[in-house]
Amino acid sequence: MLTPDKMKSLRPPLAILLLWCCLAGGGANRVYIHPFTLFAANISCETPQTQPDEPLRTVPVEPLDTAVLTADARDPSERDSQKHNLTQRTAVLAGLLNSLGVRMYQALSGKRPGANTLLSPVNTYGSLVTFFLGASKKTAGSFQDLLGLRSGSDRDDCVSLVDGHKVLKTLHSINSLADDGPQDEVATRVWLFTYPHVYLSADVVQGTRDFSDASFVRGVDLAQRELINAFVDKTSDGKVKDVLKDVNASSNLLLFVSFFNFQGNWKTAFQPDKTSLQEFHVDESTTVMTPTMTRTGLFHYFNDKVRKCTVVKLSLSKRSDMLLVLPHEGANLHDIEAKLRAHVISEWCDSLQEGLLELSLPKFSLSSTNDLRELLRNMDTDVEDKLLGSQAQFSQMGNTNHFTIDKALNKVSLEMSEEGAATSQDKAEEAGVALKVALNRPFFFSVVEVESGAIFVLGKITKPTL
Repeated sequence: MLTPDKMKSLRPPLAILLLWCCLAGGGANRVYIHPFTLFAANISCETPQTQPDEPLRTVPVEPLDTAVLTADARDPSERDSQKHNLTQRTAVLAGLLNSLGVRMYQALSGKRPGANTLLSPVNTYGSLVTFFLGASKKTAGSFQDLLGLRSGSDRDDCVSLVDGHKVLKTLHSINSLADDGPQDEVATRVWLFTYPHVYLSADVVQGTRDFSDASFVRGVDLAQRELINAFVDKTSDGKVKDVLKDVNASSNLLLFVSFFNFQGNWKTAFQPDKTSLQEFHVDESTTVMTPTMTRTGLFHYFNDKVRKCTVVKLSLSKRSDMLLVLPHEGANLHDIEAKLRAHVISEWCDSLQEGLLELSLPKFSLSSTNDLRELLRNMDTDVEDKLLGSQAQFSQMGNTNHFTIDKALNKVSLEMSEEGAATSQDKAEEAGVALKVALNRPFFFSVVEVESGAIFVLGKITKPTL
């Protein structure tokens, strides 16, 4: 059973939220406001067991046609108003999604000790909020607990709801902060499939648009897995292939797929003539040769003696940074990840100092498809059961009372170029003896949006792949 103590343990500490609120965007003078207040849909507490849901507005689902690849229509003026707008909402929401994202990443990475791992906190958070829009009040309250959006004044038998559209639009504005044209690109696409006869909640359909750059809500016989995969392939420009391996073809199901793509360039390019094949030590007995980039120059870095790792920051154009975390010789990457918290990443950022490094980094690109139900199950089986499993109720999802979510898949892709916005070599190369930092063994990394502090991706490289 999902006890109150368990649910409380999943809520991010308010101190973390306050820290992120103060750090993001130079807002040291901000007055702390509870996250619920920033996103509240109503302040009054409603009893899920006795209060009937309001009449549901539903819309028909467009049938899937592989010859019609146009994304769902949306209001461009509303989208433009969300871009590049740093507010207290973005700062506070960044803290919430970071806290949950780190916990989900730990659960995922712990199940894949020897495998490359990639997760997007923004993507997983947005997926959960989209499901929240279709949940009954009782299940919605459980979602808000996990998302850190529960009102602190609710009684145990009452739920005050947040406005999920505000949350999703704020998430999209966070993505837009890092979308710097050809230098950095953050793109999110969402697909939602159900049977052709189903009418879906207008709120849920709008939620897929609020969260994404392009959305596709379609009706199709869910047994036609190959047809669905072909449609997703075509509408993702070939970046999401064979995402559905198996489908439960019973009635009243939803298939949900989201794709988060981060395409970045180093602010200062690595020089191609200094890229060479070098050894990467996968473990004590396995070594592979991999193309490795090297650059000597001034970097911001920190030698964390407590956590036994070296942290190096690489700027990606104007608006985002990558933090590379290399365990010290003899230290275990798993031990560092197990103690990872959102505030630890913030502390690393605050502790960085500039110095002369000779940095060697394997070339890599990485993609991963994560099952959201499995992610929740890895965190806590009761949480998964309450939110997406047998105890979850989605009375607000459509014109059927017994919707179940069969698949909820998050595809994440990280594409990094050897090129950069600037190609000149640092003059500091001749200023002294550089400290050598070679990422030639498994390491952890994160990509952080500079202004809000939001974590776009978390990952580890145990074996470089191109």
